[in-house]
Amino acid sequence: MTNPLTPAWLRRLGDEWLLTLFATVALLLALVDPVPLARYGRWLQLPTLAGLLGLMIAIQGIRDSGLVQHAATRLLVRARTLRGLGLLLVTVTAALSMVLTNDVSLFLLVPLTLVIGDLSNLPTGRMVVLEALAVNTGSTLSPIGNPQNLLLWQHAHVPFLRFVAAMLPAFVVMFALLATLTLTWLPRHGVELSPERLDERPVSHRLGRMSILALACMVLAMEYGHPGLGAGALLALFLLFARPSLRRLDWLLLVTFAAIFLALGHFTELPLVSRLLGHLDLDHPLTLYLGGIAASQLISNVPATVLLLNRTHDTLLLAVAVNVGGFGVAIGSLANLIAMRLAGRARDWRMLHRISLPFLLASAPLVYLAMRWLG
Repeated sequence: MTNPLTPAWLRRLGDEWLLTLFATVALLLALVDPVPLARYGRWLQLPTLAGLLGLMIAIQGIRDSGLVQHAATRLLVRARTLRGLGLLLVTVTAALSMVLTNDVSLFLLVPLTLVIGDLSNLPTGRMVVLEALAVNTGSTLSPIGNPQNLLLWQHAHVPFLRFVAAMLPAFVVMFALLATLTLTWLPRHGVELSPERLDERPVSHRLGRMSILALACMVLAMEYGHPGLGAGALLALFLLFARPSLRRLDWLLLVTFAAIFLALGHFTELPLVSRLLGHLDLDHPLTLYLGGIAASQLISNVPATVLLLNRTHDTLLLAVAVNVGGFGVAIGSLANLIAMRLAGRARDWRMLHRISLPFLLASAPLVYLAMRWLG
């Protein structure tokens, strides 16, 4: 229970524990290992932050328009069981992540899930955890599903379909586990609507159309390498026509990711880390596979990809390893952090780890065996 005498700023720091943790790590590394200022600019990953800002603006507009609530009501009317509804949401989330990337899929589906949970007996905490697993699973299959796949696909210089074929065994194993988990973890009950919670406010079609168009433009801007331009355009658009949506934006999420990028970027370039990696035989398949998973658990799968990319010749096996490494601890994939932040409840972090860690322990050996058997 929160002590009412605790200063407001201290309570806020407690709520923003992830920001506090990584900001502290970044500061300590800056003191222990001073580097030129230009390095910080590179570690900050401004294009990624700009892309995240643009997506947040567009999705906030869609939520404020009432379209999410309207879609949730229509979906619930057709749903029969919680397990059927959950499997549908998991499948759609995984499919979208193959095309729209894992973070875009979460920004679309998690707000919808939260509204569905408010209108019915769907356990939203469990469902958001399943959706976090779903985007990590679905984006594994596609070269454009997540940042590490895009980087590795471009580095490997292989055809699109060859990359998909290489990732298919991992995807099949992980999705089978995910579907089984969904059908056993969600309650067996039918869907129960709560009519008193139905939001009857009219939908703002003007804001909805503008926000959907903004989202499409932002995705295209990211696809063609202009996230800063896209985010700037959306910021100007919403300043002119939808300023209240900007006020409701989760700005601290951006600051949190900036702190994470600075801390992890600096950590991966420490001389000690480079020396330790020099002792690993990353040309051995099992060493590379376990190393990619372990590095993802420590520093997240995108920095792990950058760290190991030029130390191995088997780019496709590295892709499998860092995608599997997205499960486990929350930091394994930035998509996990986005999902939990959108859910906005502290207990969901504990639930994520209770499910995601066993999921990693189950999927890692099965994926490796499937790769070896089919390879």
